[in-house]
Amino acid sequence: MQSEKITLREKVGYSLGDVAANLVFQMMMIFQLKFYTDIFGLDGAVAGSVLLIARVVDAFVDPAVGIMADRTQTRWGKYRPWVLWTAVPFCVFYVLAFWNPGIEDKGLVALYATVSYVLLMSMYSMNNTPYSALGGVMTGDIRERTSITSVRFVGSTVAQFVVQGLTLPLVSKFGGDDAAHGWFCTVSLYAGVCLLCFIITFISARERITPPPGQETNIREDIKELLANVPWRAMFVLTLFVFITLAMWGSAMSFYFQNFVDQQALFAFLDSLGLVRPEGEGAALLTTFNLIAHSEADAYAIGFSLFNMTGALVQFIGVVLLSNYLANRFGKKSTFVVCLALTALFTAMFWVPAPTDVGLMFALCVAKSLAYAPTVPLLWAMMGDVADHIEYVNHRRATGTCFSGVVFALKAGLGLGGAFAGLLLSVFGYVSASTAVQSASAVTGIRLAASIVPAALFGVGVIALIFYPISKRYNEKMQAELAARRSGANS
Repeated sequence: MQSEKITLREKVGYSLGDVAANLVFQMMMIFQLKFYTDIFGLDGAVAGSVLLIARVVDAFVDPAVGIMADRTQTRWGKYRPWVLWTAVPFCVFYVLAFWNPGIEDKGLVALYATVSYVLLMSMYSMNNTPYSALGGVMTGDIRERTSITSVRFVGSTVAQFVVQGLTLPLVSKFGGDDAAHGWFCTVSLYAGVCLLCFIITFISARERITPPPGQETNIREDIKELLANVPWRAMFVLTLFVFITLAMWGSAMSFYFQNFVDQQALFAFLDSLGLVRPEGEGAALLTTFNLIAHSEADAYAIGFSLFNMTGALVQFIGVVLLSNYLANRFGKKSTFVVCLALTALFTAMFWVPAPTDVGLMFALCVAKSLAYAPTVPLLWAMMGDVADHIEYVNHRRATGTCFSGVVFALKAGLGLGGAFAGLLLSVFGYVSASTAVQSASAVTGIRLAASIVPAALFGVGVIALIFYPISKRYNEKMQAELAARRSGANS
């Protein structure tokens, strides 16, 4: 098996690209639907349709980007330059997607939301598809590849912690009574950080795996081999349903905390944690980030932020402590199957708590986040293995095309998940206004979108993994033979 050590500096530099991507991705997954309903005032079904149309239309950009990236030739490599070239427009479109231009006509609002979101997602494709492919060509060592993706997703978890935990408090701090201005300032801050991270990633990472010598450019052959590859098909279905689920659950939980959870019980829970009348050295920091609940009116924003930060922190610990250990001992596939099945179980259990069972909700958050954590880096490490498998079987390599198909599934999943959540809320009678009192039927729809439905969709992902054939033993054999081929070709 090939042994090729990558420095921690390079791994961290590469991971910052995913910090930037997740400052965008987490906003889309958790807050985009709520932004459209509560800031733009769109009906839930209309807002969900905007997400679906934009993401599905844009998803077709991914294969084109993958094909172009595979054929890019620069002194910096094939994939690394794309991270730099797309950095500025990506950040600009990010801000525009969360900017309320003050349009009154709801039809024009929906049009603006669709166009701005298509532009953002298209730039996401042009940045993230080559970025993801870059991780597949930094090394052929399967342990180092898992390590790179683990460090990468430590970075993404930090971004998740920031976005899910600090966004609502920052919106309130920057905007006060003007929520739209608060969203604009918060996203502008995130966009500035994104730009810096992309530049560092470009400077830090290196490409080491190249296509076999003499490989001819053949788009039709690349796509044919991709669609015929069983591991790739399994990963496509897995990615599609995992991200449908993540988008649905992430969108639904903000509604869950605002409309199902008892605000008095949530305020009492925050009080028990010292977030109502904080004392000591940490009080100033809590005040800075607006993480203090002064009354029950603050319970939703602070409580939901704390819930998200708890999940992100537990996931961070799980990625650091469990991902490499479990994958190296039991293999990526076995680890993914067990952990995703447990994630489905704990997701379904969010149907159980009563509105006052705030402690149980947080306990389920911890259990779900810990179960899901080991899978976070494995998806992309396994896609690197799939790219190797295509080269192993066909003696041809098209890493960008391979990864673009999975990013396509990711984007389609985000669109479908957001649309399903919006449709479910609309069918059950959700009223698109942040101050509205929701009916019992609407609350039932919110609970379903936060528990039973996403749990079932996670189950589809588990089934897809059963058909993924690259076991730990097979992977080690494959990597050893590939290393020998590459060594012979370079000698």
